[in-house]
Amino acid sequence: MEYHEAADYLTSFQRRRPKLGIETTARMLSHFGDPHLDVDCVQIAGSNGKGSTARMLESVLRRAGVSVGLFTSPSLNDFREQVRVDGRPVPKSKVAEYAKEIGPCIDRLREDDDEPTHFEVLTAVALRHFSEKDVDVAVLEVGIGGRYDATSAVDPVAGAVTSVSLEHTELLGDTIEEIARDKAQVAPQDAPLVTGADGAALDAIREVTDAISVGPPDSDPDVVAVETGMRSAVENEISIVGPGWEVETNLPLLGAHQATNAGVAATLARQVAAVEAEAIAEGLRAVLWPGRFEIMSTEPMIALDGSHNPGATATLAGLLARYDYEDLHLVFAAMSDKAYDEMIDSLPGIATAYATRPELDRAEDPDTLAATLEDYADTVEAVPSVPEATERAIEAADPDDFVLVTGSLYAVAEARDRWTRLLVPTARTRPSHTEHSLVGALFEDRADVDDPIGGMDGSGTAAGGAPNRESTTAEEIDRRLFRTYLRPDQAQRVADRLTDLGGQCRRSTTGSPEKLVATVLGGTTAQFRELADDLASEGLGLRRLAAQLERRLDPVDPARAAGLEPITDDGTAVMGILNVTPDSFHDGGEYEAHEAAVSRAEEMIDAGADIIDVGGESTRPGAEPVPTETEIDRVVPVIEALSAFDVPVSIDTRKAAVADAALEAGADIVNDVSGLADPEMPFVVADHDASLVLMHSLSVPVDPDRNPTYDDVVEDVMAELNEQLLRAERAGIDREQIVIDPGCGFGKSASESFELIDRLGELEALGCPVLIGHSRKSMFTAVDDADDDRLTPTLAGTAIAADRGADVVRVHDVAENVAVIGAATGQLDPGN
Repeated sequence: MEYHEAADYLTSFQRRRPKLGIETTARMLSHFGDPHLDVDCVQIAGSNGKGSTARMLESVLRRAGVSVGLFTSPSLNDFREQVRVDGRPVPKSKVAEYAKEIGPCIDRLREDDDEPTHFEVLTAVALRHFSEKDVDVAVLEVGIGGRYDATSAVDPVAGAVTSVSLEHTELLGDTIEEIARDKAQVAPQDAPLVTGADGAALDAIREVTDAISVGPPDSDPDVVAVETGMRSAVENEISIVGPGWEVETNLPLLGAHQATNAGVAATLARQVAAVEAEAIAEGLRAVLWPGRFEIMSTEPMIALDGSHNPGATATLAGLLARYDYEDLHLVFAAMSDKAYDEMIDSLPGIATAYATRPELDRAEDPDTLAATLEDYADTVEAVPSVPEATERAIEAADPDDFVLVTGSLYAVAEARDRWTRLLVPTARTRPSHTEHSLVGALFEDRADVDDPIGGMDGSGTAAGGAPNRESTTAEEIDRRLFRTYLRPDQAQRVADRLTDLGGQCRRSTTGSPEKLVATVLGGTTAQFRELADDLASEGLGLRRLAAQLERRLDPVDPARAAGLEPITDDGTAVMGILNVTPDSFHDGGEYEAHEAAVSRAEEMIDAGADIIDVGGESTRPGAEPVPTETEIDRVVPVIEALSAFDVPVSIDTRKAAVADAALEAGADIVNDVSGLADPEMPFVVADHDASLVLMHSLSVPVDPDRNPTYDDVVEDVMAELNEQLLRAERAGIDREQIVIDPGCGFGKSASESFELIDRLGELEALGCPVLIGHSRKSMFTAVDDADDDRLTPTLAGTAIAADRGADVVRVHDVAENVAVIGAATGQLDPGN
């Protein structure tokens, strides 16, 4: 079975049915061989906050070194997002495998008039995947209630109820107490239930099971969890105090309710894996949960929030009150069965409201929403497209205003495309090939050259028989190819416009995310310029795509970043590696002494190094961690000495405290190979107004026992790097100051690393300079025929990287790599 067939199959099942109970899910799990028995499962139920709590628990456990499977709902764009192992979605190949495997069981269930729902099938698939990946803990977000939810087919080792409110009364009961008792069925047999509920709901839960209550001090909880202030516009400060333990940390999920959820997650983590306070603090601060009061910009302030009921929007209103802004510009969409009038009523004063709807049948009509909004907003406009409504709101906002997209997670997903959609260049006619070929003569409009291009019959004559002397520009010959993902209506509109202009557009839902259309655009530069002009006024939020096209057609050199200009003006720069460590994989111990390190730096500069990268801790597989103070003592004296040389200095570290000390000592760049594993790192870089090398990495040091599966290593790396770029920008780092490194050798096979180098031109879609760090790595072991400790294949990799447009290569052997770059690109020393 192909992935697209499996995806269609898994999404074809009914979403709801009248039958309650876990029997259907249990039968599917039995067919899979009872995979849930191989994993310690944690169930998290609740009316609000269960998804946030699940995500926080996952982050904390992973920080403690626990392998975690995470099952949540709903997704933003694709059901694969709902099933994750150690942060990565279930691979397409596994989806196809599991769908084929479950098919006979589904057939039998249908014969018994017991066809499962999509959620039930996905629950079984998730547990199958978690078992196969041998995770330590599976965190399961409950769908509805607790007693009859599909996830209750497991016997949990820990469970939680985050909050209780009146919801799904037709299924769960008419009172808070009835609903609380239903949700409390997720309680484990051998441990107390953890809950953020209070009052009558807590009393009802304690009728069913022992419980640990979590909440603010005024509710007299067992674990006190309270928000103590705001660290910045994107983080609050929280305190969690339990019997014999306490945690103080910052949290990127804002609000007093999120402090309670964090307390629930921390208490669960201590039950499941006896996690220490430090890991809890770091894990909570590192949590990412897209679309849940997610700040996307600060000038103007832009937030995306999936609140979809009156209680959630009332909490949202409290968050808005924390910000000092002039006008609120609201993009609002809701499902037709929601109490959207109550939701709107709970929000603060609205200057401009854009009523809209996502591409979903259950969504309320924008005109109907607009009629309700007229009682609450100064100006109301009905806009059928969420991306278009988002663009209009942002355009209407001044820097000191606030733009809010809310009312539906489906709407938030469509709005979020603005920041996550990548326009990936996949092919282009090389300008030098065009300029120096026969067609180059056509650019000069010479009388002795016929023009067979554009309306010619191939003989050099126009339709009327006379030679065509109209000038042909390079843009009319220069061909380009881009790929992206668009919403269905956007893809149709783009295809129509590009086809009208003589270009080509191919669209397919095969293999694409569930709610998006894979779109490939082909044409000349001239055609794409016209397309960008058309899309700028076409609506459907396509102005953003137009801007992306314009940047790809006329790119501003992304290497014009602090610390990288003017060193990359002449092409690929060389970053020389200076390891002041005893145990680095290639040169550990050679330059550990201060004098040797400074002398080595001077040698590399004389050989042509443009940047010196100083590292005080090895990240090779199996390397022992180095205490922060030891690492600082190793690198700071060297960096201070290097300030006498006229080259930028980079600090290679994954610790924010080391980066801070190094930047104070004179470093210009932070090279973080962990992908911001230390949550404080982006704030340190922003405070120093430094540059950042952001590397894609799943674990540092590399864990060779946990090799990820990539569907397309380049596409997957770009998507994951883009989320980290958004995180860095939220902390205050300008994207112009960020360099990306795809992380060759870090959680990738040799062939995957080679592919990243070969296709690095596609990484231009992220809008940052690209660094390739490949020097003498084990990825070259199989091709080290010269037996020179992998130097020869490293030089070949450098030549390919330079040819493909790498802005920086990070290498041990500077002179040899400078020579190779010169040969590959023509970057020749004019003195030679």
